[in-house]
Amino acid sequence: MPKKYTVLLIALIFGFGLLFTSCAFKAPTIALEMIEVPQYDGYWYYSGKIKPTKGKAGNHGAPLPLIITFNITNPNLYPILLEDYSFVIAFEEFDMTTVKGYESQWIPAGKTNQVKAATMFTTRSALLKLGVTSGYKLKAKGINMWQAMEKYWTTIPDMSFPINIYEGNFGFSADGVSMAVPFKGTYPK
Repeated sequence: MPKKYTVLLIALIFGFGLLFTSCAFKAPTIALEMIEVPQYDGYWYYSGKIKPTKGKAGNHGAPLPLIITFNITNPNLYPILLEDYSFVIAFEEFDMTTVKGYESQWIPAGKTNQVKAATMFTTRSALLKLGVTSGYKLKAKGINMWQAMEKYWTTIPDMSFPINIYEGNFGFSADGVSMAVPFKGTYPK
């Protein structure tokens, strides 16, 4: 093969390589923007031994709704679809709940969208989670579950302790290609 054709062939291969590389699905960037408490009803808990004024007795506690806002930036030259997400919320290092979302949204090329994930748990559900998944950590640190609960519920309006998001997994797709992007972050920063 003449030298001229070899150089042309190499240039074509290199050019196609650049074209395919520039079209490769680049991972979007995910940033934890904010965590907010949209409604706060204080700290309370009562056991099933207490006779309620109305309704049935049971173990019940104060609700705690949270809205977690993420900024997701699409670095690609084409839109991508956020299909789902999941992550664990921990107060300090103690797991409180797992959030899963299946609301899909398109993120335009080169743009940033906000995704708001809402969840709600109660002092009762958090107490059970603390006892099951974090009981050994609390005990090792000499922390009583009830003291931890009271601290978290009474100081969360001020965001005076770190809220950790970890084991995050955001699922994206574009043109038949799927990608899972891991995430972890802390608020306040």
